[in-house]
Amino acid sequence: MIHFGMPTLIENRTLEDNVKLCQSLGLRFIELNMNFPEYQTERLEQTDHLIRAAENAGIYYTIHLDENLNIADFNPLVAQAYLETVRRTIEAAKKLLPLRERFGNDSRPLILNMHMNHGIHITLPDRKVQMYDRDFDTYMASFAVFRDRCEEWIADSDVMISVENTDGFRGYEKKAIEYLLESPKFGLTWDIGHSKATGEKDVPFIREHADQLIHFHIHDGSEEPPKNHLALGDGEIDIEERLRLAKSRNARCVLETKTVEALQKSVKWLRSS
Repeated sequence: MIHFGMPTLIENRTLEDNVKLCQSLGLRFIELNMNFPEYQTERLEQTDHLIRAAENAGIYYTIHLDENLNIADFNPLVAQAYLETVRRTIEAAKKLLPLRERFGNDSRPLILNMHMNHGIHITLPDRKVQMYDRDFDTYMASFAVFRDRCEEWIADSDVMISVENTDGFRGYEKKAIEYLLESPKFGLTWDIGHSKATGEKDVPFIREHADQLIHFHIHDGSEEPPKNHLALGDGEIDIEERLRLAKSRNARCVLETKTVEALQKSVKWLRSS
């Protein structure tokens, strides 16, 4: 049985607002988003507050790491700050594991979802040069450190880091992701709306690694014009096919709309489908 959850919604100013909505819709978990000031590292470390709120509602959490996360930044001070953010977030996640065991399913790890940071590019008269592509060895050395540290920090706890597609993986990113996927502490997130809005350019790579899919972001979308984060049923995606794959992978699904109304509509669509 798929566990459906909700994202952190900007209309909800407090944790309690999100928890109340999650409970009222019969969803199982909230993906706490570290792009919000309410869910920065020091706030996530206040696990007693998070646990009390979840226990009262019978839900649990996953975590979305900051979209700006850039562990390969050429500035070692910046890269170290992001590594420390991941370390502290993993420690907080470990303390939240009992919620998953109580209200979730312990056959699914607790997920920390992350984006790949493209880095900067230099625009030449005839092309754009991605700096991580140009300095690929330096880029990959950072990912070697990242993978080793995450394995050390996660240790034997049931926490995994899942890499999400956004606007199309770059070639150098695919190589870094494949390197991460060699570790049992890493998996893949398929964001089906992002995928649709970018012409499904990431689908071959995702399907090639389908046995490492552990998390889904479910929302509708279209290619022309490119749109995503639509309520289920409002776009062009074969939602049922994607859900069958998610079920076969025993993966969680975040109904990643951006508004309360679209989330409510998506839940209604699921119940009627």
